[in-house]
Amino acid sequence: MAKLSTELNRYFFEETRKPEVTLGDILALAEERIFGFLFVILALPSALPIPAPGYSIPFGVAMFFLAIQLILGRQLPWLPNKMLKGSMKLEMVQGFVKKGIPWLQRIEAITKPRYSSICTSLPGRIIIGSAIALMSISMMIPIPGTNTIPAMGIFITGFGLVEDDGAISLTGLVISAIGAAISISIIIAVIWGGSSLIDVLKESLGR
Repeated sequence: MAKLSTELNRYFFEETRKPEVTLGDILALAEERIFGFLFVILALPSALPIPAPGYSIPFGVAMFFLAIQLILGRQLPWLPNKMLKGSMKLEMVQGFVKKGIPWLQRIEAITKPRYSSICTSLPGRIIIGSAIALMSISMMIPIPGTNTIPAMGIFITGFGLVEDDGAISLTGLVISAIGAAISISIIIAVIWGGSSLIDVLKESLGR
């Protein structure tokens, strides 16, 4: 099977597409790597250092739904028709994909099937699914700073699932843990006041 970056480039830039793209359309690309593929695609807009207003919450809900199914051991995900029919403008999707392909290619250059049991065994998928579920919840919180790093963790973890690369998925889990710490500190700062972990890091870098 072709690399994910090659498939996305072909699908969105080399072939004629409708003015809007649905999640159901994208599923046609996934084949047997469907869970990882969906996590990569849904996390991409929020993982990029560009504004993606309005998408972190619905995409976070979709990824939480998928993560629960991964935990339950499903090999193929089930999605309600409403999610499958949800659409985005083609130009917007192409913008995200264009920004994301260079990052995908960098990760593809170092990926290979290794420690595959982390991605394919039930215990491994339960751990991965649990981490993605928590990061998805963080993405649903409408507070600045709780979206990007969790989305990056999901993006990298999902890419490991695509390539059966346990080392990459473990890297994604580490980033997810960092994202969780930052999100929790931001929530605490908002509720009780004080400095969040991001504020502390900024102050340290400033010195």
